[in-house]
Amino acid sequence: MSSTTTATTGADTRPARYGLGVLAGALHRWLALIVVVVLWELGTRAAKSVFFPPPSKIVKQMYHLWFSGPVSHLFLTSTATDNILPSLARMAIGLAAATVVGVALGLLLGRSDRMFAYLDPLFQFFRVIPPPTLAPVFVVLFTFGTPMQLASIIFSAIWPILLNTADGARSVDQLQLATARVFRLSATTRLFKIILPSTMPKVFAGLRLSLSLALILMVFSELLPGTTNGIGYMMNDAQSRSDLPTVWASIVLLGILGYVLNMMLLAVERRSLAWHRSARRTEST
Repeated sequence: MSSTTTATTGADTRPARYGLGVLAGALHRWLALIVVVVLWELGTRAAKSVFFPPPSKIVKQMYHLWFSGPVSHLFLTSTATDNILPSLARMAIGLAAATVVGVALGLLLGRSDRMFAYLDPLFQFFRVIPPPTLAPVFVVLFTFGTPMQLASIIFSAIWPILLNTADGARSVDQLQLATARVFRLSATTRLFKIILPSTMPKVFAGLRLSLSLALILMVFSELLPGTTNGIGYMMNDAQSRSDLPTVWASIVLLGILGYVLNMMLLAVERRSLAWHRSARRTEST
């Protein structure tokens, strides 16, 4: 009787403990941010500076600018759909193009020692050039507008993906490739069954770097003349009107977007590379 009661009590308390553990973990994770926001609120209210509005005012401005729309538009206002969505679309297209080209060139570069020896110094040279310094070149080649913005994003985002993919392709287990040749597997089968899966951890490492670069270049390209929409355009327009709450709201929005996009990429990475972590745990044991 007592053993049954003990088992029942343990089963009843386990979900409660689990819930408290999740709550404690979330609080521990967000504690630093909560403290910073509280200090920011108290400090800006005490200083009463027009240049540094309190977070509560920034959040209120974000709500009225972008998230006070009708339910049929997912609460997005026309300002949000006309500026935030085009920015995200440009960043997504630029990052997707950089991923496709970077992975393809990286695989070719990594699997050919001669090509790697010839082209790696050239790629390293272009990699260290700050993309904003090439804005005049992009303007001449593509003129102002979306083509120039996409070129800026692609040029900045392609190098981490390309070089990490090349490094991953060069480090593929040679024993696996030799075994595949013994079994007369085709080059296409070796690529999709051995080389590409072995390279994926490096590809995702490059993608994480490229994501932040794409977000930065998205904003920078929208600050240039000839832009008619976008988050960077909103910031530039608000600054010209001395609308500092909107400038700060745009900065906070960019931080939130960067965090959310990074979390989404990490979720995709964890799901896509679950086999990789299982294989490493098996090897370690």
